[in-house]
Amino acid sequence: MKEIVVVGAGKIGATIASMLAETGDYAVTVVDRAQAQLDAMDLGHGISARQIDIGQDGALEAVLAGKFAVLSAAPFHLTTKIAEAAAKTGVHYLDLTEDVASTRRVKELAATATSAFIPQCGLAPGFISIVANDLAQRFDTLESVRMRVGALPQYPSNALNYNLTWSTDGVINEYCEPCEAIVEGELVDVPPLEEREEFSLDGITYEAFNTSGGLGTLCETYAGKVRTLNYRTIRYPGHAAIMKALLNDLGLRHRREVLKDILENALPATMQDVVVIFVTVSGRKHGRLLQESYANKIYSRGAGDAARSAIQITTASGICAVLDMLAFGALPQKGFIRQEDIALDAFLANRFGHNYAQAGAAHLAA
Repeated sequence: MKEIVVVGAGKIGATIASMLAETGDYAVTVVDRAQAQLDAMDLGHGISARQIDIGQDGALEAVLAGKFAVLSAAPFHLTTKIAEAAAKTGVHYLDLTEDVASTRRVKELAATATSAFIPQCGLAPGFISIVANDLAQRFDTLESVRMRVGALPQYPSNALNYNLTWSTDGVINEYCEPCEAIVEGELVDVPPLEEREEFSLDGITYEAFNTSGGLGTLCETYAGKVRTLNYRTIRYPGHAAIMKALLNDLGLRHRREVLKDILENALPATMQDVVVIFVTVSGRKHGRLLQESYANKIYSRGAGDAARSAIQITTASGICAVLDMLAFGALPQKGFIRQEDIALDAFLANRFGHNYAQAGAAHLAA
């Protein structure tokens, strides 16, 4: 049995702990500085809780000693602290961060680490990179790689057409930070909330716009190999305009705590959500210009206390699948591992990755 530490007792952290413990193959310790968060968890068989402040020197290292891996489900600004503790203790490290600067630090630590460092193991970045890389490998030469992902309420009922389904800090960060992209073959930074587009999927109209972090390491991987590569977040129409007014016209990008307070007290959370994944890759194969796409919708499941939102299912399944592959020797045991190093077929065949495959994914070749 592998001993795992999950940092963060929020909805995603609790879901990760529960999914791992249910297999009987993992003993999970969940740590958080907020005792109230730990008290709210359902500590089933195989799960224990410890209240610690990882900001205190040596506190997290003491918990990690002798463990197999640490999984970060903490806010993005704590990522580097957790990664540094993993490097010191020789423990495998996985996270869910979309923060570009944090991932750069994780890569630096991995260069001299004795264990595996695998950042960005969630949905986007994460699964979206695995899908995009799989499609891209089918072409002789590439023209464009376009990734679109959104976690949305099934029943939007406010002007933002949005409910809180994920970390508020994470949403604000991806709306504010510069976004990597490849434009006309050049790696550039593009502004968040810009380059808005509309598209329809299954008869529903969506908008998509630039946000930070969703590409993971794909820009570095495909630099010099593709003309266009970008990532955009999916929302219902009207969302981007209001967020731009809040962030730019009212200056709340410089007062993030104020914006967080407004959103968390005005937008209710919901368990009735849907994750929309849409990837399109074009390029040449045997001299012909072709396009292949991947489209998938994943909905919340369960009822009552066992209910899990779509964003909980997709995010937790991503990091659990990668951990599972690592634990069973299907991934390198040392160094920096990119999401695009993981084969899509192997991911979907995994017992956790199967949560994506069961949702009725569509592979569309044109």
